[in-house]
Amino acid sequence: MNSVAKSVLQSAKHGRAAWLRNSSAHSGKQRFRRLVLGIETSCDDTGAAVVDEAGCVLGEALRCQKEVHLQSGGIIPVVAQQLHRENIDQVVQEALCASGVSVAELAAVATTVKPGLALSLGVGLQYSRSLVSRHQKPFIPIHHMEAHALTIRLTHHLEFPFLVLLISGGHCLLAVAQGVSDFLLLGQSIDIAPGDMLDKVARRLSLRKHPECHSMAGGKAIEHLAQTGNQELLTFRLPMQQYRSCNFSFSGLQNLVNNAIVQKEKEEGIQEGEILSCVKDVAAAVQHAVTVHIIQRTYRAMLFCIKNSILPSKNATLVVSGGVASNQYIRKVLQNLADANDFALLCPPPRLCTDNGVMIAWNGIERLRAGLGVLHSAAGIRYEPRAPLGIDISKRVEEDSIKVPKLKEIRWLAS
Repeated sequence: MNSVAKSVLQSAKHGRAAWLRNSSAHSGKQRFRRLVLGIETSCDDTGAAVVDEAGCVLGEALRCQKEVHLQSGGIIPVVAQQLHRENIDQVVQEALCASGVSVAELAAVATTVKPGLALSLGVGLQYSRSLVSRHQKPFIPIHHMEAHALTIRLTHHLEFPFLVLLISGGHCLLAVAQGVSDFLLLGQSIDIAPGDMLDKVARRLSLRKHPECHSMAGGKAIEHLAQTGNQELLTFRLPMQQYRSCNFSFSGLQNLVNNAIVQKEKEEGIQEGEILSCVKDVAAAVQHAVTVHIIQRTYRAMLFCIKNSILPSKNATLVVSGGVASNQYIRKVLQNLADANDFALLCPPPRLCTDNGVMIAWNGIERLRAGLGVLHSAAGIRYEPRAPLGIDISKRVEEDSIKVPKLKEIRWLAS
C-alpha cells in the first residue's frame, strides 16, 4: 500500500472513531472538564450545540428555514431575522437539554459574529450577549469560515497545515490553515458564490415546477437532474482564464447560462417559467462548468503550496467543506484531482458541511484550548457582514503565474 493510500486509510479510521465517539457521547459517565455552547445564525439556519474538549457532541439542535425561503424564491433577510428570533431560544434550550448540562456548567459560549447576513448575525449576537452577561460566562466570537475550515478536526485527527476549499451558497475561497486562527488566503470569489449561482440557475429553469424537484433547494435540484443529463449538450466558456490566480468568478458564467436558456426556450417555442425538454442536459452542463472552474483554481492552489513549501510535498491534505461540498459530483472530481496530485481529500460528513451549531462549538473548543479570542465580556463586540479570512496572499499567487495543465486535461478529471 503506498503512502497516500495509508494516509487516506488512517484518516478514515480516525474519522470513524471520532464519529462513533460523538454519536455515543452519553455512553460513558465521565465528562471532560470544559464544555462550549456554540450558536449559529449567520444566514438562514438557527443552530446550537454543546461540545466537549474530546470532540464529543453532547447535544445539538437545528432549525432550517429552507421551506419558507423556497416559497419566496430566495432568502429574504428580514424574514430570516424574524425566524431566528422566533427559534433561537428554543434551539439553544433543546441543545442544552439534550446535552444534560446547564449554562452554569459551560466553560464558554461561542457565537458566529462574522461574516454573514447582518440581520441574522445580529440575532445570534444579541441573544449571546444576554446569555453570557446573565450567567457571567466567557464569550468567544467566531469567524464562520474558520469554523467551516476547522470542522474536519472534529471528525478526523488532522494536524496543521492543510489546504482548505470552502464552497457554499455565500462563500467560495481557497486558504491554507496553518493554525487555529492562522490562515493564508490564496483566493476567493470576486462576485457571487457557486451555491448562489446554482440556486439562481435553478430558479431561472423553474425547477420547483419539475415533478422530481418541487421540494428541493436549487443546488440540490441541479445535482439531481444532472445525474441523468448529457453535459456535452452545452459548453460554457470558463471564467478568468486569462488570470493565473486562485480567485473565482461565477456571475459571468451565470449570465452565459441564462443566455443559453433563453436560446433553448426560443428553439422549443416555450415561455420563461415552462420546463425545457432538455432541462437535465442544461443542469448537467452547468454543474460541469462550475466544477471545472473550481478544479482549475484548486489545482493551482495545490501547485503553489508545494512550490513554495507551504504544504509538505508528500502526504498533503485538501479539506473541502461548506454546503456545496455535499454535491457528490463535485466531490468525486475533487477526489480525482487529489489522487492525481498525491493529496488526501477529507470532507466533513454532509450534515456538518452545511451551517450548524456543532462547528461553532468546536471552533470555540479549539480557541479555548489555544487561548485565542476568549473574552470575559461580549460588550463592545459587533457583527461584521464582511470579514476576510486570515492574511490575503492572493496577489502573491497571481505573481507566481503558475500554469496548470491544459484545460482538456482538467476536463478529463471531471469526465
